[in-house]
Amino acid sequence: MTTGTGRGEIEETELSELIELLRALIRIKSVNPPGDETLAARYLEQVLTGEGLRPTVVEPSPGRGSIVCRVHGDGSGGDPLLLLSHLDVVPAEPAGWSHDPFGGDLADGYVWGRGALDMKSMVAMEVQIMRRLARAASEAGRNPASDPIPGLRRDVIFCSAADEEAGGWHGANWLVNEHPEWLRAAGALNEAGGISMTYGGVRFYPIQVAEKGFVVYKLHVKGRWGHGSVPTPDNAAVLAAQIVVRLAEPGPARLTDAIGVSLARAIPHLTVRAAGAIRGLISGPHGLTAPEPGAIEAALHDLCDPVMARTISAMIHDTVSVGIVRAGVKYNVIPGVAEIEIDCRTLPGTDEPAMREELRRRVGEELWVRIEVECEQIGPSVSAPLDGPLYPLLEQVLRDHDAEAVPLPFLAPFATDAKHLARIGVPTYGFSPLKTGRDDGLLQLMHGDDERVSVEALRFGLPVLWDAVTRFCA
Repeated sequence: MTTGTGRGEIEETELSELIELLRALIRIKSVNPPGDETLAARYLEQVLTGEGLRPTVVEPSPGRGSIVCRVHGDGSGGDPLLLLSHLDVVPAEPAGWSHDPFGGDLADGYVWGRGALDMKSMVAMEVQIMRRLARAASEAGRNPASDPIPGLRRDVIFCSAADEEAGGWHGANWLVNEHPEWLRAAGALNEAGGISMTYGGVRFYPIQVAEKGFVVYKLHVKGRWGHGSVPTPDNAAVLAAQIVVRLAEPGPARLTDAIGVSLARAIPHLTVRAAGAIRGLISGPHGLTAPEPGAIEAALHDLCDPVMARTISAMIHDTVSVGIVRAGVKYNVIPGVAEIEIDCRTLPGTDEPAMREELRRRVGEELWVRIEVECEQIGPSVSAPLDGPLYPLLEQVLRDHDAEAVPLPFLAPFATDAKHLARIGVPTYGFSPLKTGRDDGLLQLMHGDDERVSVEALRFGLPVLWDAVTRFCA
């Protein structure tokens, strides 16, 4: 491969360029809602056009812009590789931050701001990959927008979409529906994987190969209106409270293929105590069944910090989170109706009818008869193969750049735009490589206060992503 710098290398000038790109993206306030991703898409359009490329910005509804750009290989290597990301971020309340969440400050070795991890750092690295490829073409006297990049056998597609934080309906969903040919690829690299996590002195790199589905329900609770001076068991607010408590109970645990493989591969790298505890959680000939929920929860909280324990628990349960509870019109009127909105995240193999039946089991028949269930949104779980051409390469690239790396497959408890790509048959892997410090608190920072990414993580990440792209496409 003749493009760019060698493996493991990033010049200080390019690192500075990457950092300034990330800082500029953070300063563009693409908070969803309302989104305003077009501002970020137009900025990236200028950056890529400045490299001689011809990006396309689409805006299916006002302010909800996405950007797509392609560079070409010679066509001999097969279908393209898609570099996927999203432009929107979740809200941030400045009161809880040490730095302006939309200031893009560079301080204490970190870039601070909403989106630094989720996921404008990946956007910036993907754009830097496109810059490298375009510059390689220009240095060879070729047109980056139309001529094959020297040494590249597959096309590389960059897509950064709107609306991922709210389901992707104005972004990846629209692109898949209206322009599937823009995104069809042999595979895609997306967010939420390849980021190191240290446990017991071992540096693990989870690579997302699957993600949970989701079902959003609104439960209409039926009581009886009455005067507040005469309490009644038909108070819909009281019934709703009882239902909420029951929904919070964890259901039965189940190990999916991805998590079963991940635990089995992790065991040799754990302490004797931790390895023994994990073995105690796994039973069955294929390591895909688990003991009672109480034993699992106790073991996780014994082995892990609270945030990690909750995250692992979410990977092995169909989860239910209560988001909104509404009831009442006046303090002295007993409410006759109440509403509960819940967010259910489903493991591969759990469909909507099965999730509804699990809700019924948790709530119990005496309360279930007081509920009318309205299903508002459904998103399926998705999985990508471990034995395909892309996943083993991602593991090897991480090992090549970090001799202490232990890559593992990973099931994400949340949703990404991989759900939309699955509809056109594109296997998607979470691979936004960063080597984080022991105290970086990754799980707390995503969507949290003081979100930030270290300069050293970016210094590590860009060469890793570059190697993954060029090895697959060269």
